[in-house]
Amino acid sequence: MRQNDRTTRRAVIAGVGTGGLLTVLAACGASGDTTATEQGADASAAPSSGGAPSAGGALTSTADIPVGGGKVFPDRKVVVVQPEEGTFKGYTAVCTHQGCTVQDVRDGSIVCPCHMSTFSVTDGSVQKGPATQPLAEVPITVSGDRITLA
Repeated sequence: MRQNDRTTRRAVIAGVGTGGLLTVLAACGASGDTTATEQGADASAAPSSGGAPSAGGALTSTADIPVGGGKVFPDRKVVVVQPEEGTFKGYTAVCTHQGCTVQDVRDGSIVCPCHMSTFSVTDGSVQKGPATQPLAEVPITVSGDRITLA
């Protein structure tokens, strides 16, 4: 075997190894947690835009949204809350910190599981960081006992 052949093979193997490494690194989520990885494309949603909820169609019944609480609809990228009796609001379910989907609504707070940012059910404002921007309001319509995206 000639010296040039070995060098060429090494260069090719090194190039493939580097390319493979870049592919593996590219597959890692930006936040380094499993929630971002499980979300796939959602993990790269632009935090400043709050994500774009998919429009139209019934989400839920008003009876399913407790006073002071709410429900997350991850497939629609929206969270619906009832901060006070008879008042329903929608917010993006995409956390403004690193684009993870919020997971839970409890004790008057919308909770992101990635880094435990919390947001107020009243106005979407940040209660606890690391997020620094509020959740964007998403227009919803309440008709009778049905809640839909506007």
